[in-house]
Amino acid sequence: MHSTRAVTTIFAAALTAGVLAACGNGAGAGSAPTAEQTAAAAADNSGLVIYSGRNEKLVGPLLGKLEQAVGAPVQVRYGDTAAMAAQILEEGDNSPADLFFGQDAGALGALAKQNRLAALDAQTTGQVIDGYADENNLWVATSARARVIAYNPATAPEIANATSIDVVLEPKYKGGKIGYAPTNASWQSFVTALRVTKGEDGARDWLTKFKAQEPRAYERNGGVLEGVESGEVDLGLINHYYWYAKVAEEGDAVKSKIRFLDSEDPGALINVAGVGVVAGTDQSEAANKAVNFLLSKEAQTYFADETAEYPVIEGVTSKHDLPDLSTLKKPAIDLNDLDSLPQTLELLGQVGLT
Repeated sequence: MHSTRAVTTIFAAALTAGVLAACGNGAGAGSAPTAEQTAAAAADNSGLVIYSGRNEKLVGPLLGKLEQAVGAPVQVRYGDTAAMAAQILEEGDNSPADLFFGQDAGALGALAKQNRLAALDAQTTGQVIDGYADENNLWVATSARARVIAYNPATAPEIANATSIDVVLEPKYKGGKIGYAPTNASWQSFVTALRVTKGEDGARDWLTKFKAQEPRAYERNGGVLEGVESGEVDLGLINHYYWYAKVAEEGDAVKSKIRFLDSEDPGALINVAGVGVVAGTDQSEAANKAVNFLLSKEAQTYFADETAEYPVIEGVTSKHDLPDLSTLKKPAIDLNDLDSLPQTLELLGQVGLT
């Protein structure tokens, strides 16, 4: 197992190399807080400080309701999920962060592995669907999303029947015809799923073949989808909710389609966004209230309707015509196994997909 110093070093090296570039996961700000911001936050212990790797445009309206829910002032720092996790590791016991709101299970698991998250009450984690909380109650999912292939039905009609992510390695898609977001946390978790299912050598081989396809890199999943829409690429690797949100906004004007692989292939990964209380916080009560608010029916309905994600508690439905989460086939991966994010970043750097 990597030591805390080693993990932090790998994260920092990734940051320096630009793996976690600005807006990498579509966050409102693409980097972690500056030293000046950290010092200022540390000096102000009057309220709850959240490090959020989630897009401010997506979750800002919801987090704006937290002050009333927790009964304390709330500061939210937006940035890249992995960059925020790295910041918490680097700050150690001096971190001003009280709550970490991450885009994927990998970053949450990496913090849990390094003892940077405090245990949640079992009643809190027990609210969610089985499999959507850390086995040691160190983090809990707030919403779920499926990896899908967005495609142009005119140029890539065969994607409609695809069941494996290997379809993107076919010769016809070579030469800038595939879109992906290399600094996106969900892409990184997909690569971790590749490592878990195919082994290190198998994942390296797949990524090497993918790089040989000369895929087109975008800053965000939304950019990937726009690339498919405009015909710049034939297909793109994204999360499902970007497409549903676009359809809700533009209706029949949307040209692209999406394919749920609906199989045990790593390309069918169902990942989560989630939260964890930072170990050592002096705002434990407020932080735990915030966690429970994000699992409330109000917040879960927001995720279901406003961001087109899957709710993680029973009894909440979506206005979007989503396939039932319980019916989707997915790889047999425990979300806790996605915690080797630093090793994934290292592999991506070695292969040259940063």
